[in-house]
Amino acid sequence: MDGDKDIGSADFTAQGKVIKDAEAKGFNPGLIVLLVVGGLLLTFLIGNYVLYSYAQKSLPPRKKKPLSKKKMKKEKLKQGVSAPGE
Repeated sequence: MDGDKDIGSADFTAQGKVIKDAEAKGFNPGLIVLLVVGGLLLTFLIGNYVLYSYAQKSLPPRKKKPLSKKKMKKEKLKQGVSAPGE
């Protein structure tokens, strides 16, 4: 049994030398793609959060649109206050 070799776990070269685990070198390409895409997504989300927080601090609050006289009259009638001129 000394001469028996497990052919499934080793590759033989033309000279008959055994190369063990020839495919174990390097990274899995799927893992590299996953890490790159995950890193880009994480960078995008963190960048958006930083820009949002900066904008909240530096930009003034938005102005409300002025109500028209017609809408003001309706609101006052809803509240029970008589509109002027009636």
